[in-house]
Order: sequence, then structure tokens, then C-alpha cells
Amino acid sequence: MHSFIAGIFLLFAMFAATFAQCPATPPSPASLANEQHAMQNISHLNNFQVIEFRRYQIKDGGRANFATYFESFFPEAFQQLGALALGQFFERKNPNAFTWLRGFKDMDARAIVNSAFYYGPVWKEHRTTLNDLIVDSDNVMLLRPLHQNSGVSTLRAVDPVCETQGAQGVVVAQIFAPKADDVELFARQAASIFAGYQAAGVRQAGLLVTLDTKNNFPQLPVRTGGLYLVWLGIAKDDPQLESKFYPLADRAARELAADGLLRSAPELVILDPAMRSRLRWLAE
Repeated sequence: MHSFIAGIFLLFAMFAATFAQCPATPPSPASLANEQHAMQNISHLNNFQVIEFRRYQIKDGGRANFATYFESFFPEAFQQLGALALGQFFERKNPNAFTWLRGFKDMDARAIVNSAFYYGPVWKEHRTTLNDLIVDSDNVMLLRPLHQNSGVSTLRAVDPVCETQGAQGVVVAQIFAPKADDVELFARQAASIFAGYQAAGVRQAGLLVTLDTKNNFPQLPVRTGGLYLVWLGIAKDDPQLESKFYPLADRAARELAADGLLRSAPELVILDPAMRSRLRWLAE
């Protein structure tokens, strides 16, 4: 009997030790600064100069299963090879769309990593299961950061102990199709718009532009329909989007269209992070 009671106390102690690792209150600015500094010093988690913005169409009713398979098998496989799954999401307006971002150090690394992965053991084991769920995987933009400091935010991996609800927040991608060949000029003209988004509390997570280069892994097609600029942001929740961001985005679309700066209307993609998405809302 005494051994049974002792065992119960040991079990409670183990649970207490586990939960003690997760702070009950948001981390302090100092601890966040230390964490960000540590992330910046992990070279393989920074400075991704080539970004694939991948938008898959999944079979009816199969998106949740696809996400579970994807997140179970692939993020660490990419990371071991020197690439990174920067975030994976469910598009709101399309119940069959699974969107994800993959980062590479440069174009040479893209060819090397993709060859290693798609001809390697992890993909070979699971490709039949995944391919049976995919209707189309060719809607892909090959992008680069517009400026040195405008790459996709690389956040720490989701903590499976402390973040038991998975990734939180809402990610937005506003896709512009500028007329001008000078994308820097368009970006300067749109800078006040992007500043307004951030003033409304939507954090910028990336400002990317089409990478004008030959596809060096043609087994994975990419879009070639002209120049695009992509603004990525992270919002805390829907009320923030509805009360602050949406009105600004609608006004921006009207103003840019009226100025004749775009080939077509901007596309606004609302993305709910999947459970293990690195790109998500984290408390400051």
C-alpha cells in the first residue's frame, strides 16, 4: 500500500515538473531578447535567400490528414538537409488548400536539398500516401527577400510541452502584381501602406519579390507569370484583422488600382497556422 501511495506522489511530481517548465505568464522582454539572440546565432535557422511559396490543392476532405502527415514526417527532414519549413497553413477561402513556405540558403542549396530529399528515404517511404491526397502542387512562387532584413521571420519551433494548443494567430499574405519593372519603386510607393499594417498591430513577417532566375530543380515547377511582391504579416486574432487590418487592406487595394500600379487586383490570402507552423503569433 505504501509503495502504491509513493508511486502516486511520484507521478504527481513528474507532472508538476513538466508543467513547471512552461511559464504561466508571458516571457519578459529580457528573456525574449535572449531567445531571439540565440536564434540569430544558429546559422542554419537564418538568412534564407530563396523562398518557395507553395499552395497545394488537396482532395476534398483530405486537408487535415495531409497536414498531419506533412507535420509528422517532413519538417525535421528538411532541417537536417539545411532547408527549413518556415510555416504551413490552411487557407480560409479554399477548404482544400494547404499552403507552406520553405526556405533555402541560396539557389545552389535549393537544388542540392531538393535532390537529397525527393530522391531520399523519407520521401520515398511516404510519397504514395501524400501524392494520393494532392490534386495539384504546381502553384508555386519562387521568391527572395526584397531587402536584406525583409526575409521571412524564422521563429523557434512549436514547443510540444508548453504550446499544447499548437500554433496560434493568423497569418496574412497580400500578393501584388506590379506593372513597373522597378519593384523597388513600387515598394517605396507601398511603404506607407505596409507601415499602416504594422501600426495596426499586424507584425510584418516578410517582404518578398519574385526571384528572376532559372528553375534549377525542374521536377518542381514554379510560376513564371511575371513579377510579384508578397507582404507577409502575423495578427493575434480575428478581431484585430476585422477591426484594423481589413479596412486598411481594402483601401490599399483601391488606391493602388486607381494609381495604375498593378496588373491585377491584389490577392489577400488569410492563413490559419497548422499545429506545428513556426510562423505564428508569439507574445512579445
